[in-house]
Amino acid sequence: MSTLSADEQEIVDLVGTFVDEKVRPRVREFEPDDIYPGELIDEMKRLGCFGLLVPAEYGGVEVSTGCFARVTEELARGWMSLAGAIGGHSVISYLLRTFGTDEQRAAYLPRMATGEIRATMALTEPGGGSDLQGMRTAARAEGGELVINGSKTWISNAAHSGLVGLLCVTDRDVRPAHRGMSVLLVEPGAGFVVSKKLPKLGYRGVEACELVFDDMRVPAAAILGGVAGSGWNQMMRGLEVGRVQVAARAVGVAQAALADAIVYAQQRESFGKPIWQHQAVGTHLANMVTKVQAARLLTADAADRIDQGARADMEAGMAKLFASEAAMEVALDAMRVHGGYGYSKEYDVERYFRDAPLMILGEGTNEIQRNVIAAQLISRNKVDERF
Repeated sequence: MSTLSADEQEIVDLVGTFVDEKVRPRVREFEPDDIYPGELIDEMKRLGCFGLLVPAEYGGVEVSTGCFARVTEELARGWMSLAGAIGGHSVISYLLRTFGTDEQRAAYLPRMATGEIRATMALTEPGGGSDLQGMRTAARAEGGELVINGSKTWISNAAHSGLVGLLCVTDRDVRPAHRGMSVLLVEPGAGFVVSKKLPKLGYRGVEACELVFDDMRVPAAAILGGVAGSGWNQMMRGLEVGRVQVAARAVGVAQAALADAIVYAQQRESFGKPIWQHQAVGTHLANMVTKVQAARLLTADAADRIDQGARADMEAGMAKLFASEAAMEVALDAMRVHGGYGYSKEYDVERYFRDAPLMILGEGTNEIQRNVIAAQLISRNKVDERF
């Protein structure tokens, strides 16, 4: 695992200070009533959180994926919703810098770096879930434009985004189907409708909405990279970054739960001694810290592979799978350590327990992750069919 540079560590520390001083003391102003945290988002813009994966030539911070993961972890340690606010945005930043035309990068990246434009990605469809191969949202060519029809759902930051990275079908006749998909860079306008916020168990404050495209017209130049039919491969590369980000969010939630459990286990006494000295509680703490560290290392390993320019679908999948399951387990164990108080809204551990499931389900369910990991494992270790 590579280490962060001094400048990158300073960025992580700066975000950590922001979390401790301005986020954790104020989460309850926003979270219970699902209020959008505009003040905190604005502070994140000033800190450069929206420009972490934007090249310096376009005004971005341009840190390593490893640093990006650590910043994400710090934000999630404070409030997972804030880490989610830079999730899809950062994937689109990565896609633009990797596949975008010069004109597309110049048009969007400088404003994305400052957070003036926030971006999101739109993949999931109602009734489709993780089955992207069965995608129905399509764009047909008409003159020099593309006409989009269809809908997407569970789109984070939908109401506050000025740019949508839309994966859709641009050629229904190509087989296999994914070769007829493109990523379109769509700005809100006529024919684009954002639904009301979808109610959620956790991940509150930041909205998730349904998007409807009704004969929406965009220029043909909106195709990412300028070449139709490349969208599937482009988005799969972007999802490697997205899954590292989700894994880092899970590590942050797990770290917060662990930290609260450590404090409580020393302050709470029973039978004349701190409860951590009771074997049952001490075992919980030992298991929790081991899972958190293992998840962090898997996430860092996947981030390093991306930085090396190698495919990281298996590594990102493993990190996302393990870290998200660990976050759920650690959040539950933190509730056990707190006893009855863990079930009370007076303590933050019940929020961690509500936030943790999102990472199991989002960015491709963990059932999908297992399929990806198994397929890549076999692909990288093929047996010579002659034997």
